[in-house]
Amino acid sequence: MTWWQNEREVGAPSGSVETPAPVPAPRSGDEPDLLVAAQHGDDQAAHRLGKLYAQRGDRSAARHWWERAAAGGNIDSAYNLGVWHEKHGTLEEAVRWYELAAGTGDAEAAVNLATLLLEQRGDVDAARRWFEAAAHAGSRSAARRLALICEDADELPFAREWHRRAAADGDVASAHDLGFLSYQAGEEEETVRCWEYAARGGHAEAAYHLGLFLQASRDPEGAEAYYRLAAKNEHPGAASQLGGIALSRRDLRTARAWFERAAQAGRLEDQRMAGFVCVELSDSQGASHWFGRAAASGDAESAFNFGLLLIAELGDLQGGQHWFRQAAMAGHHRAAMELGGLLSATGNAHEAEKWLADPPPPTWDRLAEPELTARAELAAAATARRGGVTLRVRDLTEILGTWDLLTRPLRDHADVVVWLVERSGLRSSAVEHLASVRTTIVRPGTSPWPTPSEVEHVLTTARDLRRRLGSR
Repeated sequence: MTWWQNEREVGAPSGSVETPAPVPAPRSGDEPDLLVAAQHGDDQAAHRLGKLYAQRGDRSAARHWWERAAAGGNIDSAYNLGVWHEKHGTLEEAVRWYELAAGTGDAEAAVNLATLLLEQRGDVDAARRWFEAAAHAGSRSAARRLALICEDADELPFAREWHRRAAADGDVASAHDLGFLSYQAGEEEETVRCWEYAARGGHAEAAYHLGLFLQASRDPEGAEAYYRLAAKNEHPGAASQLGGIALSRRDLRTARAWFERAAQAGRLEDQRMAGFVCVELSDSQGASHWFGRAAASGDAESAFNFGLLLIAELGDLQGGQHWFRQAAMAGHHRAAMELGGLLSATGNAHEAEKWLADPPPPTWDRLAEPELTARAELAAAATARRGGVTLRVRDLTEILGTWDLLTRPLRDHADVVVWLVERSGLRSSAVEHLASVRTTIVRPGTSPWPTPSEVEHVLTTARDLRRRLGSR
């Protein structure tokens, strides 16, 4: 709240039981009477006089009369002085006046004081105490800030309780965060309840994550409904999901519209998908635009396809060679092989041999089941919250997809680890670790989320399994 725009009415401090009738805003004709009353020690008149000068833009005079009023015990004047000093950069004075107001139970002053202590001084403990005071006095924003502080301190039961209080008071961001904490704990019913509440309140991320959860739960119709709700609020991930749904139905024009909508947000995968759909629609100009845009931003798959397009549609061998090289240098196996062949055909045998003799290894390019991709994205989103270490969706998808691919022939999965160890010759500890990480991603709450180093370790195991069991 800023006093020069919407100075609050005089009344009981926040948290008081009784709320007196608000003091009317002073009129310009009131000034002589207010001045006389204020000079004779009427703190309420002094407060109203400060308000009058603030409305006129005379902040120095406003400060003078608010100081007189605050000295007489007017809490709203103390609050306004806190805002005045914070606005003017005199933070020690702001703290002093906020403390005076907050000490009487004023929730707004307590929130402002806590925010200042946290963001300007980095004093988490003091900020937490004042946020708690404000939250107990009914401040929704204080409850949310407390929840986030508890999350950062890894005090998740307290974080959930404060998020629950804020959400019950209408804070959809806290409902969304509570949904993630519930998901992480494996409490699916509360996850759905929280995300549905937040989504209905207009929180696009909650609608999108609920869509992913329903997709992971094999409810594609429910997932699509929430993707559409998120897309109405301009969520690019939801647009991407709807593009994939339209593509699965061979509705290419609708798929293109959704992928392009997501691509406009700078998402490289959706720029690439827009290019693929343009190819299917025989729109080489559109495909060139999207492949070129993603390739220029470093997407190796788009660079490879842009090279193919330049050669096939325009006969541009030099351009094709350039983009093959860019993709090959980024680790794209097929681009390296195509570059080697093109160099051989154009008389550059020495460089061609370099690429053909030692190309980058093939990468995982199988499409995983939609529910597995959704689980991977939810796990990546959960670990990235509050400044956490981000796990890559494609790595988690490869882990889940590899397990699904290799174990699909089994009717009885009771001894799946033993079966994989016997067939592959890998150490049982490595396969058990892969199984454990896979279970955590698919069924959250069974173990802590994997670390990036764990993901790298089990990815190596997954690739060894595919190589030894003859699956790509």
